[in-house]
Amino acid sequence: MSINSLPDAYHVLIQGASRGIGLGFVESLLEDSRCGLVIACCRLPEYADALIDLQQRFGERLRLEGLDVTQPSAIEELAERLTEEQIELDLLLNVSGLLHESDRVHPEKRIEDLDWESLSRVFAVNTLGPALMLKHFLPRMRRDGHALFAVLSARVGSISDNRLGGWYAYRSSKAALNQLIKTAAVEARRRFKSVSLVALHPGTTDTDLSRPFQANVPEDKLFSRRYAVARMLEVLAEIEPGQSGIFRAWDGEDIPW
Repeated sequence: MSINSLPDAYHVLIQGASRGIGLGFVESLLEDSRCGLVIACCRLPEYADALIDLQQRFGERLRLEGLDVTQPSAIEELAERLTEEQIELDLLLNVSGLLHESDRVHPEKRIEDLDWESLSRVFAVNTLGPALMLKHFLPRMRRDGHALFAVLSARVGSISDNRLGGWYAYRSSKAALNQLIKTAAVEARRRFKSVSLVALHPGTTDTDLSRPFQANVPEDKLFSRRYAVARMLEVLAEIEPGQSGIFRAWDGEDIPW
């Protein structure tokens, strides 16, 4: 799948690349002959066996970087290192997200379930880290052509679409992420005119994030990682220079904020 508005040998950075949808993006983009360099970021790349296997297959086209999105200094250091190497990014995909985590984080069913540590952890991964990715990487996107800065959001982050309630931390963190994209797009129209900012909803995808909640999902609404990635790349391929501040689903539908 090629994104036609990007140049040949375009450079990609994927944050949250070791598994799930992030890994799917790495696989699909490496298969695109027009894609030059894929920088795959995750907390512990030395233990990311799937990425290591891909690197053995694709060689220097895949570069692995350690990046914990909850560590501000790590985000800044990576951005500075890429600047020193004069690497401009054509596509940045901020993929990692947190809905549940062992015994520490559970989606809240009622307001009494709200917990400071759980809220802080979810917002750190889903909102604060991506905010600092915007800060440090948006100015480093390609200026002499079209570039795309995309984050993985979720339909449940839509305030207008919220009819079921619950999942306070996850919904709120994704709504805040959407506001960041919308706000940054306003500024980017003045300062980074070549960059389109997009929030993507992947649909319910068969990953560790959704696995505990798949029982009531119709079979035709539970997507494989490869299908979800392919559809989101199609959505990105349709975004033209000048379009920005978009919240769009896997099927091309615009979602109300």
